[in-house]
Amino acid sequence: MGLAVVRDLRVVRAEPGPEDIAEFETDVLAGFVLARASAGLADATIRGDVGHLEQVRTWFGRPLWEMEPADADAYFGRVLRETAKGTRLARAQALKTYFLFLELRHKVEIHNLTGRVVECPIDELNRPRGGTEAMLRIPPTDAEVEVLFAGWREELATCRKFAPTARNYAAARLMAEVGLRVDEACRLDLHDVKWDLGRFGKLHVRHGKGARGSGPRERIVPLINNARRTLAWFVADVWGHFDDDHVRPGAPLFPSERKHADGTSRRVGDDALRAGLAEAAAKHLPGWADTLTPHVLRHYAASRLYQDGLDLISIQEILGHSWIATTMRYVHVHRTHVEDAWAAGHERAAQRLKGLLA
Repeated sequence: MGLAVVRDLRVVRAEPGPEDIAEFETDVLAGFVLARASAGLADATIRGDVGHLEQVRTWFGRPLWEMEPADADAYFGRVLRETAKGTRLARAQALKTYFLFLELRHKVEIHNLTGRVVECPIDELNRPRGGTEAMLRIPPTDAEVEVLFAGWREELATCRKFAPTARNYAAARLMAEVGLRVDEACRLDLHDVKWDLGRFGKLHVRHGKGARGSGPRERIVPLINNARRTLAWFVADVWGHFDDDHVRPGAPLFPSERKHADGTSRRVGDDALRAGLAEAAAKHLPGWADTLTPHVLRHYAASRLYQDGLDLISIQEILGHSWIATTMRYVHVHRTHVEDAWAAGHERAAQRLKGLLA
């Protein structure tokens, strides 16, 4: 049996005209945009990727599928050498994603049209590297957080503006109890609190952060770890200081002091909640005055839930992470936790061995 004749894919079949190439390139980019939209990416993310591709295309002067590793070396090694690392990483990622699209959708067409075999010019040798890992956010201890909220509670009895101070306090407690992001807290409505759902009630987070700019991701957060008590107190004793219509559609859970034209309360902004937390930390936990942020409280919530026995998968669901690896970076254990866990494991093994020998 003879060997089949294999045609070299690099052989050019026909010489297309410039107009044919330009029209095909436009259609391919439009298809890339549509594919990314169908994947659920936010419009801003798609525009950002297309912007990066247009920057590279302008410099290259030819269709991007003609780029080779040497071209990428010149672009990232010379043109973008002094550019911010974040820009270089984002541009390289956009280019890699586009070439993946070309290989999956148009590899044969591009070869038939130009004789080229699509291959991504970004490889392990020239791929831009990030400078450092994300900042490590070690949260305060349980005792420190208790000092913060205890002082904040006492302040509520004498503060000049009770309602906004109590609102900031309640929002910060939710961040520390169930790991809400500050922008998620701002966008909650009163009807997002589902008091009768599940054993403890739940919070419908409709505007959770999506992975890699994919748009809002909804999730349901159980009102565990005293979160139900915090919300019940706030809605019963504080919310009425801002508004008097609890059943109004779209009524914000955390209102602003500012009003709409019809007299209803606006939604609080994240700057007000951040400023309230910073002010409380400066007063009641001065050692954390410049470092305690809403995101640090989110790290604290993850660590506290883990230390209380909640598994990582459950914490991942509560925080709204797409990947368990992200959740693992949020969990910080006390330095004695590892030793205690090791000792407890050996104790359990000794008990099992004792049962077998009995």
